Amino acid sequence: MAGSRADGGGRPRGSREPPPACPGPGPGPGPGPAASPRALWAELQALLPGTREGWRLECGERVESGVRLVLQQAADLLYAEGAGLAPSPSPSPSRSRACLRLSNVLLDYAWEKLNVGTWRDVHEDWRRVYAYGCAFKALCLCRAGAAWPEALRTCDLGLLMGASVWDNVLARMVGVLQQHLPRPERAPAGDAKEPLPKRIRKSSESPEVPPIKAEERILQLHCPSLEHFRDNFLLPQKPVILEGIIDHWPCMKKWSVEYIRQVAGSRTVPVEVGSRYTDEEWSQTLMSVDDFISQYIENENHTGYLAQHQLFEQIPELKRDISIPDYCCLGRGEEDSITVNAWFGPAGTVSPLHQDPQQNFLAQVMGQKYLRLCSPVQSEKLYPHEGHLLHNTSQVDVEDPDLVKFPRFKTAAFQACTLSPGQVLFIPAKYWHYVRALDTSFSVSFWWS
Repeated sequence: MAGSRADGGGRPRGSREPPPACPGPGPGPGPGPAASPRALWAELQALLPGTREGWRLECGERVESGVRLVLQQAADLLYAEGAGLAPSPSPSPSRSRACLRLSNVLLDYAWEKLNVGTWRDVHEDWRRVYAYGCAFKALCLCRAGAAWPEALRTCDLGLLMGASVWDNVLARMVGVLQQHLPRPERAPAGDAKEPLPKRIRKSSESPEVPPIKAEERILQLHCPSLEHFRDNFLLPQKPVILEGIIDHWPCMKKWSVEYIRQVAGSRTVPVEVGSRYTDEEWSQTLMSVDDFISQYIENENHTGYLAQHQLFEQIPELKRDISIPDYCCLGRGEEDSITVNAWFGPAGTVSPLHQDPQQNFLAQVMGQKYLRLCSPVQSEKLYPHEGHLLHNTSQVDVEDPDLVKFPRFKTAAFQACTLSPGQVLFIPAKYWHYVRALDTSFSVSFWWS
C-alpha cells in the first residue's frame, strides 16, 4: 500500500497513515453448497509445518520479549499436546478461545505500531508481527469450523498491512479459503465495451468534457514497433496513445462491474473516500469489493475510489486477464520491478494535477477518462504545493483555475485526451497529469523505470 500515488493519479499515499480497518467482516459470498470444515482444515494443515518445532517465528530486534512470548503461546495453542496441528473442529474449545484471544492481542498491539508516524517509516518487524497475528486468527476461526468469510477478510488484512511470512502463507490460505467458500453461479462474461447497466452511475454531477483543440490532442498510434516507440516517444519523453496493444487481454471481453463483484466481491480492499485526495474531507477505509460497488458504484450520493492498489497480486484470477505491455522491456529494470495497480471507481473521481518519478502506461479497460498533460518544463507555472507531502501535486484546480491567485497557470501549455477502452496512454516520468473519470471506470497502470 505504500508508494507514491499515480494513475493517471499520483496520490502521495506513501506519506500517509494506513487506512483504518472497518469494523466487522464484509459480506460473504452468496448462497451455495456448504463446504466441509474438516476438508478445509486438512488443506490448511498441508500449508503449515507438521509439528510445532517446525514453525519458526522470525522477529526482529524491535519486537519486545513480551510480544515474542505471546507469539510463541499462540503457536503452541494451535498444536495439540505433543502432536501436530489440532484437528478440526477443535477438541478443546478453551484452547481455541485462548488462541483467538492472543491473536487479537497481537493484532491490536501491532496495529498501534503500524499507525505511529508515516506508513513508509513502519519497520517490517511490526508488519511481520501483524501478519503472524492475522495467520493465527484466521487459523483459529477455521479450526472452529465457522466464520470463514471473517477468516478470508483477516487474511486480506494481513496481505494489505503485513509482510510476507512463511513463504507467503496468507496468500496460500486465501487460495484454500476461496476454494471452499460458496460462490454464486457466475453470469456469462459480457463485453466490457457494452453499455453498463442503467443503475451504474454516470457523470451527471461532473462537468462536461472541455473541447480539445487540434493542437492539444495527444497523438494516437496503432501498434508501433518497439524501435519506433523508443526513438520517438520514450527517449524524447513525449506522451502518446497506443491502440491495438491490449485488444488480446481477456479482461477486454470478460470484465464488467458484475464480473468483478463475482470474482472479488468478498475480498477486502483499501478505498479512498472523496472525489480527490487534496480535499479536506478525503479519507481512506477498508471494505469488501461488494460493499464498495454497492456504496460507490451504484450509489450516486457518494464518491469512493479503489485506487493505486496492487489488486492483481491479491487476486490472481484477475491478474490472469492482463499482461505486461511489451514496451516495458525497453526499461532498465526486470519485470518483477514493474508496479501494476488497479484504479476502479465511479464517474467524478479526480486525480489532481501531479507528477510521478516513473514511466507510466495507463491502460483503459472500462469506461472513459479525461486527461490533461503538461511537460515538466512548465512546472513553475503549475504552482506545486510547498510542503513535502504534496510536493508532486499542483495547487491549481485544472478545470476551474483561480487565475488571480495563480496567474502563471494561464500560460501553461497542455495536451489533452479522452481515454477510451482498449487505449493505453504513455505518461513520461515527471510529466504532470490530471485525470477525471467520465463514467464508471477501470484502469490498469504500469509504473516502470
